[in-house]
Amino acid sequence: MKEIFKPMSPGQVRLLPGMFQQRFDLNRRYLLSLRSENLLQNHYLEAGLWGPRTRPEDCHWGWESPTCQVRGQFLGHWLSAAARIYASTGDPELKGKADWIVSELARCQQENGGEWAGSIPEKYLDWVARGKQVWAPHYVLHKTLMGLYDMFAYAGNEQALDIMVRWARWFHRWTGQFSREQMDDILDVETGGMLEAWANLYGVTGKQEHLDLVYRYDRPRLFERLLAGEDPLTNRHANTTIPEAHGAARAYEVTGEERWRRIVEAYWRCAVTDRGFFCTGGQTTGEVWTPPFEFAARLGDKNQEHCVVYNMMRLADYLLRWTGDVTYADYIERNLYNGILAQQHPETGMVAYFLPLQAGAKKIWGTPTNDFWCCHGTLVQAHTLHNAYVYYQDDEGLVVCQYIPTTLEWQWDNVPVKVKQTFDSEASTSQPREPDGAVHRPQRWVVELSVHCERPTTFTLKLRLPWWISGPVHALVNGEPTTVSAGPSGYHEIRRTWQADTVRLVLPKSLSTCPLPDEPETVAFMDGPVVLAGLCDEERTLYGDRERPETILAPDNEREWWFWRPGYRARGQERGLRFLPLYEIRDERYTVYFPIRPK
Repeated sequence: MKEIFKPMSPGQVRLLPGMFQQRFDLNRRYLLSLRSENLLQNHYLEAGLWGPRTRPEDCHWGWESPTCQVRGQFLGHWLSAAARIYASTGDPELKGKADWIVSELARCQQENGGEWAGSIPEKYLDWVARGKQVWAPHYVLHKTLMGLYDMFAYAGNEQALDIMVRWARWFHRWTGQFSREQMDDILDVETGGMLEAWANLYGVTGKQEHLDLVYRYDRPRLFERLLAGEDPLTNRHANTTIPEAHGAARAYEVTGEERWRRIVEAYWRCAVTDRGFFCTGGQTTGEVWTPPFEFAARLGDKNQEHCVVYNMMRLADYLLRWTGDVTYADYIERNLYNGILAQQHPETGMVAYFLPLQAGAKKIWGTPTNDFWCCHGTLVQAHTLHNAYVYYQDDEGLVVCQYIPTTLEWQWDNVPVKVKQTFDSEASTSQPREPDGAVHRPQRWVVELSVHCERPTTFTLKLRLPWWISGPVHALVNGEPTTVSAGPSGYHEIRRTWQADTVRLVLPKSLSTCPLPDEPETVAFMDGPVVLAGLCDEERTLYGDRERPETILAPDNEREWWFWRPGYRARGQERGLRFLPLYEIRDERYTVYFPIRPK
């Protein structure tokens, strides 16, 4: 299998000061704040190594409660997040904590007879096999398998791989007793990313028993309908199926079988291309897929489950790597700002399970130890990936897909190359340069990349031109303009011999409106890729030309000391109304979509 874009390893890309590093650091502090014994409490309980404490405050509760059927799922997310942070930063504190947790999982596995390493009993799977109702045991077990694999793949922990291999023996024996039809019945109960876990394991070991598990965890009842061009997703639980698409993606990567790739491509068409999405990039309400391009009746208090945002971004990354198609990078950016950032509290670091899009909405934040929803788990993983989607390598050189302050250490033709990306936007939290002597908040993003090679080397630098650019793009190399022939959702390519050079990219932006496809007079306002939220607790009609949003909104409170602020206010309306980026909303009531009427 050939990738058009090859990702960088986590340790090659470091975040620089700015909003993304702040969110990353907030997430790291939360991971370290959780006691290891509490993270392990349900694995200890299953292995007979722990009993409930008398003080409730000493335990993890919510979905981690010892009485909950999905108990223990969070630990896998925690391990994956810790492994990724270690791979990115070499963090010794998190590495030591995570290694000790893995050693305790090995102790639990030994107490359970040498194979089973789950936080729930094996009989939960037997219940599913005989049709007894139980809440998603495969989903829970996958999280631990995922965490173990990531500890091996990103943190070099061989014991984690050994636990996974021993546990796979149990699954191979258990699944071997069922026919294909029986397995299909079993897998109709949420399977999470089990297919991806076995594909990951097979990719490491190459063993037939692990390939057997890949084929046994195939999902023909879903996948064959997708391949036939049907829509099996509308009104179906979204995050039940996205991890299965991840599994097909990894199965393609480790086997090279084209059927798996066709499944992933068909899934994307059904979920995104032929369905559309809200202004935020999300596509769900009440955890289920919306009907294609019919969103007006789906604005509510349970839009955009965080797990769906995170997992669809991961799926987009698979497809971006395989194809190099810039639209997948555009999709990642839209969801990054209006999902991942918007659903993490910028002070507490906690998650909003949903991102409501109804009028007068309010985000509901989780707590550090009393909820542990599924979205709590994807939250801690999501904020370890801010360096993951920025740079790729193709056959011609380096591709920059996201604009996030970072450094990259890379090699081209065995020549060490260092790239530093800095980025000024209206929401800059560090002192910006004033582009072109701007007096008022500049309507542009300014990206600067410094490229330093140990000796002169020739390659092509490709810079993504986002979908939202609103005018001519200016690109300069060492102060000299270059011709930009590509437009929105394209790449500007600069091929030259590099050594000590600076590239300056000016991306013009403007206000735009994003209408509901089935109710085009109702729109959301966007500033570049960022959704704006009106600070009001009711549905409110605005008056003006929805094709010219700059006649409806004007900059508000634009400057504070040395940085630009991103607010707007409605003008020419009966009542005042302020707007902020959706990712800055904390506990305020807000509205995203507004009916627009001509004056």
